[in-house]
Amino acid sequence: MNGGDQVLQSRGAEHYGPTGAFAVSSWLGPVLFGGLGDGAVVAVERFGWWLHLFTVFGFLCYLPYSKHLHILLAFPNTWYARLTPKGEMANMPDVQKEVRIMMGLEQPDPEAPAEVPEFGANDVFSLSWKNLLQAYSCTECGRCTAACPANLTGKKLSPRKIMMDVRDRAEEVGAAIAAGRQTQENYADGKSLFDYITPEEIHACTTCNACVEACPVLINPLDIIVQLRRYEILTQSAGPADWLPMFNAIENNGAAWAMSEERAAWRAPG
Repeated sequence: MNGGDQVLQSRGAEHYGPTGAFAVSSWLGPVLFGGLGDGAVVAVERFGWWLHLFTVFGFLCYLPYSKHLHILLAFPNTWYARLTPKGEMANMPDVQKEVRIMMGLEQPDPEAPAEVPEFGANDVFSLSWKNLLQAYSCTECGRCTAACPANLTGKKLSPRKIMMDVRDRAEEVGAAIAAGRQTQENYADGKSLFDYITPEEIHACTTCNACVEACPVLINPLDIIVQLRRYEILTQSAGPADWLPMFNAIENNGAAWAMSEERAAWRAPG
């Protein structure tokens, strides 16, 4: 297109005003099309223009079906990125309320429902729309995994894989709903995110926030890891046996260490 345009400019053809010299097209155009008539060069130039346009449109149609969808979704993902500090975790209102009742800061509600709430997330239905948007915005560059200290020490955790697993599960669920095999309200295929992400992976996370800091499009893999871990520990009452002493110490002493004294007796003044 540019080569034909340069030739037509040099011949003073109508509608082809000077655009300045192009580093390659200025010499390649005359070499390829210098011997053609004006009509043929116009046809070449117009063919190149339309080819350019349809290539761009074709790629845009291809984007939703490829991993390059992140090219479009990176913009809204960045727009909706959290504005709070990256290391700040969201409290669980139900747990926070129970702690306040235990400390005498709040009275229990006698009309509160008796059923135990479900904590964390175990499938894409339990994740927020922002978590799913982030999964589809992932560029698969691997910076998060390269910065992860757990991965660097040989553990199984890969934040990049976590995001890809969430996206794969979302695509599996979406395909089943689109095909009419399942409904969104009563979806049940006997699988969950734990069929993609093993407990070993989420246990290896040190919650250091390195993956969040490293992501170029402001994705937060840590949020999904924490939600999976909350579901496993609080809803399923599972988790590594090595963590139980810490949980018991927090419940009994208000600290991660098994101190025999009350917290108020050994905590630092002020």
